[in-house]
Amino acid sequence: MEEKELDTCGLACPMPLIKAREEINHLQPGQVLKVISTDRGSLKDFQGWAKSAKNVEILKQETENRNGKEIYVHYIKKTK
Repeated sequence: MEEKELDTCGLACPMPLIKAREEINHLQPGQVLKVISTDRGSLKDFQGWAKSAKNVEILKQETENRNGKEIYVHYIKKTK
């Protein structure tokens, strides 16, 4: 599984989602985009995108603590 990483830390809603949508268009089906965000709202934003879009699937969402900050990590697979 080939993975590309997109760092959207510091960007507020809806920018992490917008950047991820742009980036996913450059991937081949089966590739995974790892999106790192500091925006708590990105959890629900990415879930909503995966429900409405026909070309993406959420593989996993994680919350990490880095230097006392909450970091939200999304693994999005391009399906088509």
